[in-house]
Amino acid sequence: MQIMFKLSCCSVNAIALALLWGAIGPVWAETELDLDPKIRQESPVLERWLEKIPDIAEDIRNDPSFRTRIRLGYAQFPSSDNSSGVILGVEDVFFGQTSLTLSGDYQTAFNGNRTAIGANLQYYLLPLGDYVNLAPMVGYRYIQTGNYSTDGLNLGLKLKLALSRTGAADITVSQSFISPGGANEVGLTTLSVGYAITSNLRLAADIQAQNSRARKDSSLGILLEWLP
Repeated sequence: MQIMFKLSCCSVNAIALALLWGAIGPVWAETELDLDPKIRQESPVLERWLEKIPDIAEDIRNDPSFRTRIRLGYAQFPSSDNSSGVILGVEDVFFGQTSLTLSGDYQTAFNGNRTAIGANLQYYLLPLGDYVNLAPMVGYRYIQTGNYSTDGLNLGLKLKLALSRTGAADITVSQSFISPGGANEVGLTTLSVGYAITSNLRLAADIQAQNSRARKDSSLGILLEWLP
């Protein structure tokens, strides 16, 4: 609640500043400023504001409220004799200034009973600065549990709740299907919660349910996430 209040205050202040600049900016821009050329060259922000009045509210709306994360953690597989393992992954690698991102992960149990690997493209439908966003997912995934394995196209939907614009805290829920409509269709439901402990390091927890006609499996993960 406190975080949301602070963010709201920042947004109001930014919009107020934009309105103020809209009133006095043109007058200032038309006035010859006695500035050392070095100051303008070394200040991209000042140069930008003198050339064109920025739309701060629009910038805030489109500046991503979440960040790319590189993940490493410990995994527990309750449905596979409580075997333990490791999770490696990356989340939301942005393609330039677009709403398209790439995510991928690898999970394995130390005893070889469980393996999963895959990658997905997500396209966020709402402005990246929103606190709530929705993204269709498409990619590939391979899973293996004991003697059972399957792979194929992975289609789904991701819901992201960004509790902080800096990536300090968020909740993500996704639902996808491997080989949707086929005899070996597998449903994957994932809940992920992350919270920052420093400006570039987060602690995260993942819960995943894996459902197929052959069997039902689950996994738990505790991860460290680095925000580059």
